[in-house]
Amino acid sequence: MYYWDGQAWRSALSPDGRFRWDGSTWTPVPSMAGAPYGPVRWPQAEPTSWTRPLQYSVIGWYVWSIIYILATPILLGGMMGNLINQSFQRQQQLNPQVSPPPAALYDMMSGIANVSLWVTAVLYSAAFAVIIVGAWKRWTWMYYVVLVLLGLTTILAPVNLADIFLGPTLNRAYAGLTMPSWLYFVAFLTSIPAVALFVWMVIALFKRGPWAMRRPALG
Repeated sequence: MYYWDGQAWRSALSPDGRFRWDGSTWTPVPSMAGAPYGPVRWPQAEPTSWTRPLQYSVIGWYVWSIIYILATPILLGGMMGNLINQSFQRQQQLNPQVSPPPAALYDMMSGIANVSLWVTAVLYSAAFAVIIVGAWKRWTWMYYVVLVLLGLTTILAPVNLADIFLGPTLNRAYAGLTMPSWLYFVAFLTSIPAVALFVWMVIALFKRGPWAMRRPALG
C-alpha cells in the first residue's frame, strides 16, 4: 500500500484507488478493478410536475410585489402630506393654547415621509428580487423563507378583512385620522393569492419536498 521513495513513504495506490504502483508500472487492484473509487454521491432531488408551476407562481407573486411596492410612494405620496396635516390639526384642536407649528415644519415632515416611502420601497424591492433569484435557482433555504413570509401574510389576512369594516372607525375614534377605505380593500385582495400560494407550498413540502422536488429512493 506504501513505498519508500528515499525521503518519505508514499501511497502505492492511484488517486482513484483502482491501480497500484509495483515499483515499475501501475497494475490494476484486483478487488477494485472495474469499480470507481470515490465518495458516495447521494441521488439529487428531481423536479416533479409541480416544480415549475410552483416556481413560476412564487416568481410571479414577487414580481407583482415589486410593482406594488414601487407604486406605493406614488399612490401614497400626497396622502402622507394629508395625514401629517390632519395630525397637526388634531394636535391644535387638543391644545388650542399652543401656537400652530410653522409651515416649514409641515413641508419638512412631508418631505421626510415621502423619502422614507421611497427608501422602504427600494429596500423591499431588492429583497423581493433576491427571492425571485432563489425561486428560479430552487434554493432550498429560500423555500422556507418564502413559506414564512407567506405564512405571516396568511395570519394577517383576517386583520385586513377587519380593517375594511373597522379601520376607518378606529382611526377616527383613536387618532383623528382618516385612511381611504380602498387601502384596506386592496390589502385584503392582495392577501388572497398569497394565502393560496402558502397552502400550496405547505402541501408540496409535505408530499414531495422543497420546490415540490422528490428525492429518488435508494437501492
